[in-house]
This record gives sequence, structure tokens and C-alpha cells, in this order.
Amino acid sequence: MTWTFKTKPVIIAASSVGGPFEAKGPLASTFDQFFEKLDGGEKSFEKAQRRLMEDASIHALKKAELTNEEVDVFLAGDLINQMTPTNFAARTLSIPFIGLYNACATSMAGFMTGAALIDGGYAKNVLTAAASHNAAVEKQFRYPTEYGGQKPPISQWTATACGAAILSSSGTGPYIHSATPGRVLDYGVTDPFNMGAAMAPAAADTIIRHVKNPEEYDCIITGDLGKTGKQIFVKLLKDSGMNLSQTSMLDCGELLYGSEPQVFSGGSGAGCSAAVTCGYIYEKMITNEWTRVLIAATGALLSPLSVLQKDSIPCIAHAVELRMDEA
Repeated sequence: MTWTFKTKPVIIAASSVGGPFEAKGPLASTFDQFFEKLDGGEKSFEKAQRRLMEDASIHALKKAELTNEEVDVFLAGDLINQMTPTNFAARTLSIPFIGLYNACATSMAGFMTGAALIDGGYAKNVLTAAASHNAAVEKQFRYPTEYGGQKPPISQWTATACGAAILSSSGTGPYIHSATPGRVLDYGVTDPFNMGAAMAPAAADTIIRHVKNPEEYDCIITGDLGKTGKQIFVKLLKDSGMNLSQTSMLDCGELLYGSEPQVFSGGSGAGCSAAVTCGYIYEKMITNEWTRVLIAATGALLSPLSVLQKDSIPCIAHAVELRMDEA
């Protein structure tokens, strides 16, 4: 169930781009760029999301000192209809492209797929990215923000953000040691506002399958369960018999916005775990503050159609283990 990569695919560069609200958050110093306005100077929020991905990808390429032609494949996705913003970003970048969709788990789907391509000898350099935009996603999955609709305390705030990374067969930086693909689980949650509760079982299932001893990690990080989902997730791990007494348990949705009350339970969106990984987590690792981290990105695989048809919410979580050899 777990893939262990023999060639140690390395993250040689990473970049995060966010919106004006993210610029006020506790992780602002780990971002490369922020939009001054939510529309990013574009004519629609969907086009602004395209810009998030383009800008984050360009920053990552510059940091890696690579041209577009030196990248073998672009693995990316988002939450908007048929991943339209990502498709248009791929048009701009003109790199061979494979679109990925695992909702908010798309970030780690890209990391583990890219690592597998490198480990198998099919690629030398891979660009992977995931993005979301609060205004574009909210109007598709829930209500346009202009409606002023009220949300329950269990709801989460879709991040206006993108994280992009360059994976390579050689270089320096944290490397992808292993990955465990998730299984789709559905515990019957039907409330589209309660994604943390829906996704927590999938996160627990994947981590239980991946982890032998949680104390070996500097931290185990989920994305994006928020406060509500994280509590359920930790309880599920304890009920399974996993000893968490010496393990730091973090969540990208909590990290991105801290105690900001406007976000209720925390952050979400395909760009949330991507931006936190490519900014905050990456910086912690290249400075050797953390040398072994497990990231389990979670995705609620619902759609506007499935919600209207009163379906429950199937969920998935992909785990990727990053390591940094001590200098």
C-alpha cells in the first residue's frame, strides 16, 4: 500500500502565492507573493485563480533555475469545473500536462505522482501545483460571497492560494521518501459545510496504513481538516491504538489562518495544503528544523450535483513522507 522511492526524488524549489486575506495570516512571511485585491487584476475570480497557479509556477521555476523546456511534465489541479483555471495555466506554461483532481488532496496527489514518475525513470524534472480561490470556489460549491449567507461554526474558509514545487532526480532539499495513496471512504456525512468531519476518517485510515511509529516524525500534518475535523481525526487514531503522546499533530487549515475567527473551523481548498507545504513546511525542512514530516492531504470528493442529489460525501487522503538528510 505504501510506495518507497529508491531514487529519493528531491524538492529543489517551492513557491506559494496567496490573496489579500492570506497576506494578513500568521504564515505570510513564507509566501513569495500576494495579490493586492481578490480579483488579482483579472476580469473574473476564475481567471484570478489561473494567475495564482501561473505566478506560483513561475516563481518555482526561477528558484530552481529551470526553463519551461527543461521540465518534463506539469502535474496540477484545482476545484473549478473541469479544472478550467489549471488547464489555462497549462496553456500559458506550455509544459506537457497531466491534470489531477482529488479535491483538497490534489497537492499530495501531485507530489506522489511526480515522485513515482521520477523514480521510474520517466521524468527528470516535474512541476506540480494545486490552487483554489475563495470567491470562485464558494460560489460553485456553496453560495456566492455577495449573498452574505451565514455559515455554521464547523465550516471552513476556502484559501485563495497556490503552492507549486519542482521535483527533480538530483539536487538538494527535502526528498520524498515514500507515499501511501488513499482509499475513498464515505461515512455518510451529507452536510457540505462539515467537510472536516467527512474527511477525518480518510485521513486516519491512510495514516494508520503508513505509520509504524508516530514518534519517529517531527510532526504529522493533515490538510485540511480544520479544528473540527482534527479533533475527530486524533480521536480515531487513539481509538486505533496509535500512541500520539510524543507526536506533534498539526493541520494546514489551522496553520494558515491561526485563530482568525472569520474562518470558523479553519482553512480549506486545494491551495491550502499546497501553499502551506510549499511555504511553511518547506522552509522548516530546508533549515533542518524538521527532518522527517508526514503530510496527509485530505479531499472531499463532492460536487454541486452530488449535493443537490442529496448524496453523502466520499473522501480521500494521500500521505507523503518528506525527509531531510542532516548536514
